[in-house]
Amino acid sequence: MGELRGEPLTPALIAEIHRIVTEGTLDDPATAGRPQLPGEERVVVMDMEGNVLHAPPPAEQLPERMEALCAFANGESGTSYVPPVVRAIVVHFMLSFDHPFVDGNGRTARVLFYWSMLNQDYWLTEFLSISRLLKRKQAQYGRSFLHCEQDEGDLTYFIAAQLGIISQAITDLHDYLDRKVSQTRNLQRAVSALAGHLNHRQIALLQNAIKKPDARYTVRSHSRSHNVTVQTARTDLQALEGQGLLTRVPEGRGFAWLPVGDLRKVLGLSG
Repeated sequence: MGELRGEPLTPALIAEIHRIVTEGTLDDPATAGRPQLPGEERVVVMDMEGNVLHAPPPAEQLPERMEALCAFANGESGTSYVPPVVRAIVVHFMLSFDHPFVDGNGRTARVLFYWSMLNQDYWLTEFLSISRLLKRKQAQYGRSFLHCEQDEGDLTYFIAAQLGIISQAITDLHDYLDRKVSQTRNLQRAVSALAGHLNHRQIALLQNAIKKPDARYTVRSHSRSHNVTVQTARTDLQALEGQGLLTRVPEGRGFAWLPVGDLRKVLGLSG
């Protein structure tokens, strides 16, 4: 999505986004990137009991409605000032309401939300997990959509619900970053305590092993990574094995070293 953030929204770009997000998932691959056509039976939104929750506009109206959506998204519709996040939410709603494709409309609408936020320089949006939260709150999402239809198109319900989702996503991101900062600090303290016993190459290897518990290290790979002789690389690895930080296993005609299963615990790291 990042590479498209500077592109103006067009029906062709929406079609391309739909092709990307539905690749390999559609019953009929020929419908990827193609809005429904006049004469085709429109795909409606139904609940688990088969009741129609939303009947989208006729296919004959889709070209004009897609152009209107793009004009609004690009700020070319002549409307008064619209807060950027509200514009992005309304773009999401418009695509979902028009339901132009046979399938994948929800995925396409969520990508358009990201596009709109990034296009308006809200770069942090790229790191927010909106889709995960929407899946957890599908009932709330559906109710907010229906309330808009039942109240003469008042989008307040949908906007309020989406703002709640975005707020939770920001909180989740902050919590994630706090955890990562704490883990990094703990790792730095643990490694610092070993600094008197290990060289900088061994410390770098342990930092990598903490991040990648499934990593495998060989004399050749360690030698290349740090531009040292094979003998020096072997000495480094054997020393870490001797301190109970790596486990040696046969590999081909030689050996590989793996992080011990409880490396974080051995280093005194939490989590």
